[in-house]
Amino acid sequence: SEIDLVDKVEDTKGNNGDSGKLYITNLRLLWISSVRSRINLSIGYKCIVSINTRRTQSKLKGVVEAVNILTKHNKTQYEFIFTNLSAENFQLYSTILNVHRAYETSKIYREVKLRGALLENKQLKLLPQEQTYNTINGVWNLCNDQGTLGTLIITNVRFVWHSSINEAFNVSIPYLQLRGIRTKESKFGLALVIETSRESGAYVLGFRVDPYEKLKEVLKELQTLHRVFTGSPIFGVQYETSHHEEQEGSGLSISAVQDDIEIVDDEQSDAFAAYYADGNKVSWHC
Repeated sequence: SEIDLVDKVEDTKGNNGDSGKLYITNLRLLWISSVRSRINLSIGYKCIVSINTRRTQSKLKGVVEAVNILTKHNKTQYEFIFTNLSAENFQLYSTILNVHRAYETSKIYREVKLRGALLENKQLKLLPQEQTYNTINGVWNLCNDQGTLGTLIITNVRFVWHSSINEAFNVSIPYLQLRGIRTKESKFGLALVIETSRESGAYVLGFRVDPYEKLKEVLKELQTLHRVFTGSPIFGVQYETSHHEEQEGSGLSISAVQDDIEIVDDEQSDAFAAYYADGNKVSWHC
């Protein structure tokens, strides 16, 4: 969802001299040229390594303080520089920084978490916008030869299992990372099988829920909640602009951003080259 729109922003690194609009959403930054909308940038927060300010040379404003964003994708570093062309947009840097911080501190909404600090006083620590729908005791996690007895907690954002003996032995799986929910025969009998996305590690987890009627109820409930979540996902990124920011942006006409960007293959390599950090393709060595 859109959080803020800043008009009169220059893409100084790749399109120096071009003014555009910078959309700040809960998942990415989107810059669109005011001259040609086909010229645009989309930067996902997950790729961002650092956000700073730096002195830079703008064709439209001379030497100015600009927002410098370093990113990493497929072991390559890219650098983006955004320059304010309006004196009213002085909070651009702080807004981007704070929204990115909100994204980084809400990963549990979007990523699988193993052995985390999920409980407090034997209760699940609920996230903002999270509601508990069901708690099922006596659920076996079939990750080892013996199985481990524990509790399954189903919410509107994720489901959590934790051991009855050791609460630190747990797993939190957001619906965002679910690839499949089904039942399958195992050496423990009919089991609930959860598959996660490749991006989250491609986990395959098995749980034993007794009796069979209860297993069917849990399966149906998870499938229904997953379907509802897919239709209206909760990403967990919460940020409210200050009253002063709202006043500064009250004169802007904010329209919805449509994902109708056309990628032209024969220009792709040149477009990427403009944003390589230090002007060259830099690989990360681990």
